Amino acid sequence: MTATLFLTSDEVSGLATPAEYVAAVRKGYRQRGEGAPAEPRTKLFNREPPGMLTSYAAVLPETGAMGGYMYSAGFGAEDAWFMTPLFDAESGEPLALLDGASMNPFKTGAAGGVAIDALARDDASTLALIGSGAQARGQLRAAATVRDLDTVWVYSPTKESRESFAGEMDRALDASVAAVASSAAAVEGADIVVTATTATDPVVDGDLLEPGTHVTAMGQYHPEKRELDETTIERATYVPDLRERATMDAGSFLAAVEAGVVDEDHIHAELGEVIAGVAAGREDDEEITVFDSGGTGIETVAAAHMLYEKAREEGLGTTIDFSPASESLTGE
Repeated sequence: MTATLFLTSDEVSGLATPAEYVAAVRKGYRQRGEGAPAEPRTKLFNREPPGMLTSYAAVLPETGAMGGYMYSAGFGAEDAWFMTPLFDAESGEPLALLDGASMNPFKTGAAGGVAIDALARDDASTLALIGSGAQARGQLRAAATVRDLDTVWVYSPTKESRESFAGEMDRALDASVAAVASSAAAVEGADIVVTATTATDPVVDGDLLEPGTHVTAMGQYHPEKRELDETTIERATYVPDLRERATMDAGSFLAAVEAGVVDEDHIHAELGEVIAGVAAGREDDEEITVFDSGGTGIETVAAAHMLYEKAREEGLGTTIDFSPASESLTGE
């Protein structure tokens, strides 16, 4: 039997800072840029009851871990559950099983933070945030760890939601955070634009982006849904989390290809290639950059292993036993 650590969502919650998530995820993406294996998500849809079963995985040899997410969303309970199995990358033995719900906005936000650090101007200090949910909160906290933000403008369609979110984050961050009445008002003059929405159609007008803007889009991973318009993709140096995902479920990129304004050669590099120095990141202060983030096993494994190590140091979690196939796969 192999002793494996089980961590509840409550044990994971608050265990690490946004900066620790960013550091772990940056290391994970560097490994990907150096050749570490990772695959885009696989989604299985159920018609009745409507739901989706999703999984994705990565191997991070230097971190010493591999695994990913498997989660259900919808179905009869109309909710979601995030299971995160973590294995030793050398022995293959199970290290941990995490309830991955509470870490989700932080690990996804960390990927956005890593991209901002690599692709935004060094002097970027104003941020437009489109969205006011849990993922927007994670993105903003991570962004504030990699850039000294002065001002954040928040827009989401519901006035009460954006004002409540802005008030909360204004108290939590050193930056001034305020709600505005439109996406255009948020984007005007912003150095960084982050979209974290469930919108089906674009929430940013690419004509409004100032030269030198960095955009992170993380709210959609569906071939027929998009947060960014064709103009944004056409104007930008386009960097996805995984190249293969860009042509599979990156709706903003696929729409731009269908419109004929770009082709697959417009994919500049994967984020990991930029982090590893295999490809250039931002090359001048006038360049518009886009990070298209759909979620991968890279940030999931990197974050989960960091949490696993911190939990062990603090004596958190309970032990469950897994039987190796050599003992139990007998057919008896």
